[in-house]
Amino acid sequence: MGEDAESPKINHTFLRDYVTEADVISTVEFNQTGDLLATGDKGGRVVIFQRETESKGVTEEAGEVGDSGEYNVYSTFQSHEPDFDYLKSLEIEEKINKIRWLPQQNAAHFLLSTNDKTVKLWKVSERDKRPEGYNLKDEEGRIKDVSTITSLRVPVLRPTDLMVEVRPRRVFANGHTYHINSISVNSDGETYLSADDLRINMWHLDITDRSFNIVDIKPANMEDLTEVITAAEFHPHHCHLFVYSSSKGTLRLCDMRASALCDRHTKLFEEPEDLGSRSFFSEIISSVSDVKFSHSGRYLLTRDYLTAKVWDLNMDKGPVETYQVHEYLRSKLCSLYENDCIFDKFECVWNSSDSVIMTGAYNSFFRMFDRETGRGVTLEAWRENSKPRAVLRTRRVYTGGKRRRGDVGVDSLDFTKKILHMAWHPEENIIAIAATNNLYIFQDRVNPDAQTE
Repeated sequence: MGEDAESPKINHTFLRDYVTEADVISTVEFNQTGDLLATGDKGGRVVIFQRETESKGVTEEAGEVGDSGEYNVYSTFQSHEPDFDYLKSLEIEEKINKIRWLPQQNAAHFLLSTNDKTVKLWKVSERDKRPEGYNLKDEEGRIKDVSTITSLRVPVLRPTDLMVEVRPRRVFANGHTYHINSISVNSDGETYLSADDLRINMWHLDITDRSFNIVDIKPANMEDLTEVITAAEFHPHHCHLFVYSSSKGTLRLCDMRASALCDRHTKLFEEPEDLGSRSFFSEIISSVSDVKFSHSGRYLLTRDYLTAKVWDLNMDKGPVETYQVHEYLRSKLCSLYENDCIFDKFECVWNSSDSVIMTGAYNSFFRMFDRETGRGVTLEAWRENSKPRAVLRTRRVYTGGKRRRGDVGVDSLDFTKKILHMAWHPEENIIAIAATNNLYIFQDRVNPDAQTE
């Protein structure tokens, strides 16, 4: 993208100077309107950012849209605490694995957050009035002596400073033996699914003491275990359809109308294996770390270690599009295995029109691909480039041939700086990138054709 006017610009950057493990961001999620953005971290905290009103309007003469409102901290709360499973003598981390917003029904907002074992439903609401004139309480909230009450008063609401209240409404516990990797809200607005390594459960949002098991791939003998569930998501429009991915690189589309227990899938999406290129790492790098339905519901986007793939629901023989995210790492798989980076779980997202996909990489790089042209661009989320309104420059990994200024050699990549979590605004070209303990928000026009790698 270079320095052209079509490059995304930095909207806001939330940086922390000192990195602690608890501060590392583990999930990012916009709500349905894009006005709120929630992040969860390894310390069990959820931070909600709210988009301010636009600071500049539309300049009709220039034909350009002004900068959108920035995102500022709206509320912060502790979602999960460290716990201990006494039956299995295992510590349960407070790390937030996923956050999902519920469709807004009234003035309040609701979101689901989960760690490895427990899903919680939170209500986020505003209060700018305070009741006064209680009959049984004094002004400080203490209970009055009933014998001193000689008359009745009608309580009134008085204006007060705006307060954001976050309250737990439901706690969905004891539903999973293994670690929860996914939650997804159904389009019916009443149910959601939660998935762990071997099972997928369906919950009603009003019922916390029981769930319905819709997928169970646990073998009778655990020695026969060949794959685990890595991600799951409901179809955006059809409440009876959902998909889940596995460590074998397969996708299974399930229809709850066909059977209550969806152990038998409706469709299996699998890419034929190239036996000629099979190696020790083939199964590891083919594991799907994330799966997302397109907004239209026609396509699936998946991410494995080296590639991002688009699948058509009507074509189960293989992906219709394959994008190389960092193919230059194929020669480095041995060292990546030794430092455990090969097990990193990268997420992937669609833009609002399903025309561009985005996913993360190493060295604080993230990649965008235009589906129409198939071209991609590499951008960098780096604190040295964190000045507001700065135009992002494209980056390139040098693998041979003519070396250009600013190219980064493969051996110079920093594998501790990894972009795993991200989100795309549901309507606009605004993206949120989590880089360790920093949150970057980029906005403006995105044009992956401007420069390719």
